[in-house]
Order: sequence, then structure tokens, then C-alpha cells
Amino acid sequence: MNAKLENISACVFDAYGTLFDVNAAAAHCADDLGDKWQPLADIWRTKQLQYTWLRSLMKRHVDFWQLTTDALDYALDTVGVSDPALRQKLLDLYLQLDAYVEVKDVLTALKDAGLKTAILSNGSPDMLTSAVQNAGLDKLLDVSLSVEDVGIYKPDPSVYQMALDHFSITPQEVSFQSSNAWDAAGAATFGFRVVWVNRFDQAPERLPDQPDFEVKTLSELPGILGITA
Repeated sequence: MNAKLENISACVFDAYGTLFDVNAAAAHCADDLGDKWQPLADIWRTKQLQYTWLRSLMKRHVDFWQLTTDALDYALDTVGVSDPALRQKLLDLYLQLDAYVEVKDVLTALKDAGLKTAILSNGSPDMLTSAVQNAGLDKLLDVSLSVEDVGIYKPDPSVYQMALDHFSITPQEVSFQSSNAWDAAGAATFGFRVVWVNRFDQAPERLPDQPDFEVKTLSELPGILGITA
């Protein structure tokens, strides 16, 4: 891997699992769910992603909020919970997921260095607006780009193309950050420079292209870009 990413003009971030903690909604309901909260969070996230891929292959697109709701219903059914009020509480909390602790400082450092910043996400526009505003990141991001503009989910190349079209730059000028190994691979195949934020100690994917860097948290990103505090 390279020692540093050079000639980067835009830092583009996946949202869920990268900037925002996808376990947060279930974790905030731990008193209601007991020892079922972590299994529910895991199933909810896994099924959510599976539905993006399956619906893309089926060419039966619905927005990410519908997928999130469908995945939650599957997860609740799987762990044996039937509670309409709790279901609604979990959905409400998903619109206000906690940002990871380092996110605001990292985005501030990137903006101070003159870099463009963006979200490129499966999330629907309303979901992204809610999460960004709740975390206080709206002034640190130039734009939130949603797959709803192209009607298909990652890792379809048309999704990654949105960042190039918005900023009028080349793939090699983009540093793309994702905690999802499959997304990192998809972005690398597209031609982005890629930093895989391996928050969950996952094994590398057996896919055609690999990220330029693997980090544990986003706090390592400014150094990779040659930005000093």
C-alpha cells in the first residue's frame, strides 16, 4: 500500500457504519430488548444490505427507508419480538443515529485543509438529512449524495459516478472512505482511491480490487492525506 494519498481534492464518505453507528438504535433500546439487542442489530443490518443487493438484481427498487423498515421487521420476527411501540421507537432512533466519536474532528480537519467533503450513500435523502443534522455535521459536508438519484444501490458504478459528476473531478482525485469491505472494493474497482475503515475487524473480501489503505477509525485519515494538526 502507498504511504500517502496525494492529489486528492474530495473526500467522499459512506454514511452508515462509516460516519454513523448502525448499532446505535438497537443499543439505545437495550433496556427494552435485553440480551436480544445485539442480535437484533446484527440481523437488521445484514438483512438491510442483502435487500439492497437483491432488489438491485431484481430491478425492483425501493428507497432505503423502506428497506430499513423491511429489514427491521425481519429482525424482530427472527428474535421473537412483537411490539409495535418498540418497532416505532427503533425506526425513530434510526433517523438520529449517533456519529462515531472522531467524525466531527476529522471532517473539520479536512475542511480546514481545503478539501471538498461529501456523503455518498444508499440512504434516502430524508434519512441522510436527518442523520447529518442530528450529528451537527451539516456545515462540514458540501453535499449528501443519495442513490435515489440513480435508482440502484451500491456497488453499481453509476452510484460512484455521482461524486465525479457533482464535483467535476476524476476518480483519482477522490479519497473514498467506507467501513463496508464490499463497498470499498466496489469503489476501488470504479477507480477511486479507497480507505477501508475496518471498524469491525472483518477479513478482507475476496473481490477483484482492494483498498489503498485499511484503518481502524477515521482518525487516521488526515495523516494519510498529509494533513497535520
